[in-house]
Amino acid sequence: MSNEFAGKTAIISGAAGGIGFALAEALAKQGMNIVMGDIDNMALTESGGALREQGFDVLTCALDVTDYSQWEDIVASAKEKFGKVHMVVNNAGVGGSPGKVEDAEHETWRWVMDVNVMGVLYGAQACVPAIKEHGEGGWVLNVASMAGMMGMPYAGAYCASKAAVVSMTESWMAELKPFGIHTSVLCPAFVKTRIHESYRNRQQKYAVAAEKRIDKEKLKAGAQAATKAVESGIPATMLAERVVEALQSEQTYIYTHPNYRKVTSGRFKAIDSAFEDAEQSAVVGHLINDEIVTF
Repeated sequence: MSNEFAGKTAIISGAAGGIGFALAEALAKQGMNIVMGDIDNMALTESGGALREQGFDVLTCALDVTDYSQWEDIVASAKEKFGKVHMVVNNAGVGGSPGKVEDAEHETWRWVMDVNVMGVLYGAQACVPAIKEHGEGGWVLNVASMAGMMGMPYAGAYCASKAAVVSMTESWMAELKPFGIHTSVLCPAFVKTRIHESYRNRQQKYAVAAEKRIDKEKLKAGAQAATKAVESGIPATMLAERVVEALQSEQTYIYTHPNYRKVTSGRFKAIDSAFEDAEQSAVVGHLINDEIVTF
């Protein structure tokens, strides 16, 4: 069986640890050249060295995904070293902080949205032209979450950002298909990573003034629950193996926790029920036979 990944190049954001590193290693084992980008330079040096020790061809680049110029730089570096770019894995993400809607820190929401949403846009915007130019096709893999499929109380920023990633992926699927670019969105439940420690890499431009910060005691219970959930998750290596498997079978939605099917099924049933209600509506029910407009 031929290996569609061998000899091709993947750019991975947030690649110094967790899901990003596991994906870098798994794709390297498939024969891909790996370009690792991360905001944590020390961790990036260590993780890049770990892959090189295994004999993999790796390039490491500093990357703050909220800075588009750094995305342009990493694409240029990838092309300089490996000639072509075939895949972008928009993995870098942050968790924000749990809390009530009325306590939400605006700076924290901006941070979460800039990293989790704009970072994905920037990654695609910088990498897709490089993938298109050689005409060989490729992949765009966006890392979302089950949180983007279901929503969770006290996690509005994170859930909203991941729902956006799902929608962005769905929007790009048909757009990129004619170029042989397969677009997928990864929606895992809990994985053993350090996402609950996202604040360690929070950029200064998103700092919250001392007088506006949420009282840590208000966040304590939510933070402890988040830590427990993450630490009970599946290994990142298992997730990475699942991603390779799903890309090989050209999945659009990549799930790692089949037990969560009941959650999405409940959502779909609720949506379908709402449409039934609209069909019975005296106000809009007559629109049922109207043409469906798509682009």
